[in-house]
Amino acid sequence: AAGPCGARGVGDLSLSTPRGWSHCGGLRRRTSFVHPSRSSALMDAIQIRDLELWAHVGVLEQERRDGQWFCLDIQFQLDLSSAAAADDLSTSLDYSLAIQALQRLAREICCLTIEHFSEQVLDRLQELYGPVPIGLRLTKCSAPVPGFRGLVAVERSRGGGMPPTP
Repeated sequence: AAGPCGARGVGDLSLSTPRGWSHCGGLRRRTSFVHPSRSSALMDAIQIRDLELWAHVGVLEQERRDGQWFCLDIQFQLDLSSAAAADDLSTSLDYSLAIQALQRLAREICCLTIEHFSEQVLDRLQELYGPVPIGLRLTKCSAPVPGFRGLVAVERSRGGGMPPTP
């Protein structure tokens, strides 16, 4: 069955902590991360799409009190050639850590705007992975505007990253 933003299925993607990762403030943090130089013409990417998050975010008091669904798409831009050649997660980015950290963030956050929520998402991802180019699209699945049945989203980036294409 499709989820609130059209996503299908949610699973536990936990993986064991690979070499090169340490704990930092309750999160696992990459101790050394290989990413391409800014002059790199071609860049690989890891995408997380349709991550459904229930969060207490909204201008209206009932949005913050009751919560609502958000859908998050993330794109990390990095050189994946070493991980691909060696089949070695320690030379890549463990996306399960991002999913788990963002699920925790969604449970904890209470704020007015999706802009602030997206800023917290970017902060959390940088805590995990350091200065990797990141882009995201955060969608509010059901904006409480009378007569409006569409979606509202913000697109953000850090470090030269690009949000995933729809």
